Amino acid sequence: MASELVFDTRLESAKNTAWWLYIVHAVSFVFSLGAFSFIPLIINYVKRSETEGTFVYTHHSWQIRSFWWYLVWMVIGGVCWLTIIGIPLAMLIWAGAWLWKAYRLIKGIVDLNNNRAMP
Repeated sequence: MASELVFDTRLESAKNTAWWLYIVHAVSFVFSLGAFSFIPLIINYVKRSETEGTFVYTHHSWQIRSFWWYLVWMVIGGVCWLTIIGIPLAMLIWAGAWLWKAYRLIKGIVDLNNNRAMP
């Protein structure tokens, strides 16, 4: 019984940490278009190993993948921006990346609150 309580406490702590990391990613996303998301990203990498074997592990991986794919699409948009013809395409790519990242943050928070693992 005592080991179950310790596990539940650790799981709740890990879940709480993941929740706060979603919030920090979201704040960075809204106020700096994700420029400061490297801070929670580092914490995701550090804390992920501590949650191995739990559904929280998948949330750290989800946030990490979300960061890197969002960065890839922002860079692709930036390359398109460098050409006159590519400016509308860049804006379309950036808008798509923004919506995709917003979806991933919202889905992650909802699934974390419902104790569900991420795909």
